[in-house]
This record gives sequence, C-alpha cells and structure tokens, in this order.
Amino acid sequence: MMMLARSLLQMRRRDDGAALVEFAFVLPVMLLIFAVILEGSRTFWAYQTTIAGVRDATRFIARAEGSDICTTGGGLTGWTTRASQIVRQSATGTDLFPSTITVTSVTPTLACISGDYGMGTVPVATVTARLEIDYPFAGIFSFFDLALPKAQTVVRDTGRIFGT
Repeated sequence: MMMLARSLLQMRRRDDGAALVEFAFVLPVMLLIFAVILEGSRTFWAYQTTIAGVRDATRFIARAEGSDICTTGGGLTGWTTRASQIVRQSATGTDLFPSTITVTSVTPTLACISGDYGMGTVPVATVTARLEIDYPFAGIFSFFDLALPKAQTVVRDTGRIFGT
C-alpha cells in the first residue's frame, strides 16, 4: 500500500504530458479561428473581384455600344456573353475564381432615361452579376454545431452609354 501511495505522489509531480493536454484543449479553438479568417478572406476577395469585373463590364459596354441605342431601339442582350467573360475571366482568358466560387449569372440591361440632359433621352447600362460562394472549410464549423450555408450576393454597376 505504501508503494502505491509513493507511485501516485511521484506521478502527480510529473508534468511530462501537460503540454500535450493543453494543446488538445486549444487546438479546436485555433482551428475555428483559422477557418473563420480563411473563409472571411476568401469571401472578401471573391466579392472585390466580382465588383471589379462588373465595373469593367459596365465600362466596356458604355464605350462599345452606340449612344443612339435609345432612339434606334434595341437592348443589351447581345452583350451578355462578352460581359460574362469580362466578369469571370482575366485579360489572358484564365478563370478568376476557384471552383467553390461561382458567378451564376451576368445580365446587362438598358434603361433610357429622359430628362433635361441637352440630348433628350440618355442610355444607361446596368450590369448585374450573381455570386455564390461555397465554403470548403464548412466542416470545421460543424464541430461547434455551427452551420455555414452558401453565401449568395448580387453585384450591380450602372454607367451612362457614351458610345464609340
């Protein structure tokens, strides 16, 4: 009996595995913080990239389409493919987004606004892009009973059509 008490006392004084136990307690919180930082950064990057693409597509259409589109009639549906390429791809043709980030639609629309602008009716182009983000680290959040759904947002930019 005395031998058992002495063994327990010696074991109690030893702290060989203390660092490992402390690390086991801290690891889940560190993983959660890492996942939040990573997914937040990816979301911000995707949103900013989409904003830049939509702005560039609007500028392109505003310069490429004729300024008389409101008087001659027509629309901007012919620019859908080109606007989609501008939003989704770089100037070299490579995709801007990874597979977990999807631009579901890019839609250019025309509005003919009448007023006292010195030229009567003014053509205005609006490019709208819908963005869907799927989070690859969503599984880490399930350990903490948190659900991370797909993020969906709409990015829109408007510009006056000046024409060529």
